[in-house]
Amino acid sequence: MNQGGGAPEASARPSLEQRIQAAKAEIARRLRYVRQHHPEGPFTLAGLAERAGVSKRTLSHAESADGSNLTLETLLKVSYSLGISRDAYFLDEQVFHQVNEELETLRVLRTQRVEGVALRTSSPGSPGTGHAPPVDRLSGLLQEILASAAQAQNELRDLPAPPGPPVLNDDR
Repeated sequence: MNQGGGAPEASARPSLEQRIQAAKAEIARRLRYVRQHHPEGPFTLAGLAERAGVSKRTLSHAESADGSNLTLETLLKVSYSLGISRDAYFLDEQVFHQVNEELETLRVLRTQRVEGVALRTSSPGSPGTGHAPPVDRLSGLLQEILASAAQAQNELRDLPAPPGPPVLNDDR
């Protein structure tokens, strides 16, 4: 029994070993997710291992939640090989979700065959100003643009064909 306001009993908090296992399980989940959902994927273990310059066995162990021999170097090699520059991708849930939103936006842009995007800002967002960070704003704006484009495309499909001979679409 804990009297006198000292440290809580050991059973109230997970042990260090439990925390380590939980972290390995989260890293394994994130690694599987990005391997299967990356815009350039999905990747096999062998394909991602070759791309990242690590062994298939290392990735297999990392995805097993056992995480034996998992190093920060391996995680950074994998993220770098996938174009993810946020070092905390595998370690921080918020960064994981932010990057995945960005990757989903990229996937949608590629699906829509967007070849380029020009960005311009009048006032960069900064913490405490009530403005969303630039990446969050950009992601939101791009999602709105893509949704509007998809809606317009669907509406154009529903229009009746114009009278007269069919017009050939030559996309050369």
